[in-house]
Amino acid sequence: MTRILVIEDEKPMAESIKYSLEKEGYETGLAFDGPSGWRMFEEEHFDLLILDLMLPGLDGLEICKKVRQAGEVPVIMLTAKDSELDKVLGLELGADDYLTKPFGMRELLARTRAVLRRTSRVPTEAQSPRVLEGGDVSIDTGRHEVTVRGEVVEVPLIEYRLLQLFLKNPGRVLTREHLTNVGWEGEFYSQGKALDVHIRRLREKVEEDPASPRRVITVRGVGYRFEPRT
Repeated sequence: MTRILVIEDEKPMAESIKYSLEKEGYETGLAFDGPSGWRMFEEEHFDLLILDLMLPGLDGLEICKKVRQAGEVPVIMLTAKDSELDKVLGLELGADDYLTKPFGMRELLARTRAVLRRTSRVPTEAQSPRVLEGGDVSIDTGRHEVTVRGEVVEVPLIEYRLLQLFLKNPGRVLTREHLTNVGWEGEFYSQGKALDVHIRRLREKVEEDPASPRRVITVRGVGYRFEPRT
């Protein structure tokens, strides 16, 4: 059974989320502050974390950062704030989706299903092993493994899909719309800055100097291209 941890300090909302998730068949853990939520996450197995941004004791951004350091459990972040900076911060730290309060439970359930579907799906290329290469970057699609300058690098699923598309289309300009459709497999994604955040994180993994990228190149007003030779 899929297990979801909800860390939300507004108890009526937290209990409402738990009730809605359990009606959908998800086993749900509940915590009302940052420290106890993080302890639960460390001590038990969860497939998804629904995380409030503003929490007593340990805020949601810090927990999201810890979750990403620990592994690839997907995170949906909740907040009463609606500034672009808060959204970008959450995405930078590895949140997979973002909901601003107030929101409807139907929307939360739809986002939950979409995130779980995205993060549990194995690319079809894995069924027939193949190596894609672009300079000092390569992907073994059979092992779902990325190598950069001879070192294996951990790459989250969306960035893996983007890199795979780049390596299949070396030197070709790929539009933002096309990259978004591939990265999120055509599913609706609400954050306009999400692609830029994932490109930035991908550059941190494949570029020798992410501040001066020579592999993943921005084509202003259009999208990005991957240069196999620098």
